[in-house]
Amino acid sequence: MNEMPPAAVREAPWKAGVRAARANLVPGLVVQLTMVGLLVSYDVYPTFREALGHLAETKVRWGWIYSGLSGAVAGGVLPELLRIFVFQKGRLRRSNLSELGFAIPFWAVMGIAVDFFYRGQALMFGDEAKPSVVIPQVLVDQFLFTPFYANPVTVWLYGWKNRGYRWPERAFTLGFFREKMLPALIANWGVWIPIVCVIYTLPEPVQIPMFSLALSMWVMLYSWIAREG
Repeated sequence: MNEMPPAAVREAPWKAGVRAARANLVPGLVVQLTMVGLLVSYDVYPTFREALGHLAETKVRWGWIYSGLSGAVAGGVLPELLRIFVFQKGRLRRSNLSELGFAIPFWAVMGIAVDFFYRGQALMFGDEAKPSVVIPQVLVDQFLFTPFYANPVTVWLYGWKNRGYRWPERAFTLGFFREKMLPALIANWGVWIPIVCVIYTLPEPVQIPMFSLALSMWVMLYSWIAREG
């Protein structure tokens, strides 16, 4: 009597998340160390602090427009320019326009949402670089805002885009959460918890410029390493 083949063993979500976090290790460390270096420079070098202060002043003057533009440029435009001029040797393709058509509005809205969230955090907990302020901000950011807004919105909408703007059949099921959302969330924590620790030690008007810088570096480095790998 022939035996039935064993059922495929489904990888546990936490294992998939750890595997993704390991894949993100090098670009994540580069961004994290860069952010720490910028924080030290902000504290030590008046010229750098003044430069960030000018960005903060622009952000205050422009308001949500600055947040939207910086998010669109950091998460959409710069990574796509990297793809065009480095990976495609300067050759523009129709797919680049399609990617920009999705990424620019997505990251503009995300930039505005993050700015709104950072302002709320400053009102709720304060705007001082001390543990009693920074720790609750990091916890709320990574264990409320990220799992209940930023992570699912990103996974759902990029999944929708990658399927030709068709929703995955199981997009709103527990299985989708287990197989897609949770691994992405674990990988996100491995990269972004140290980064937001740095961001929240800075004054609130400087936080969005630093977030945009970290986002741009992260997306471009990840794209580079994924391409080279």
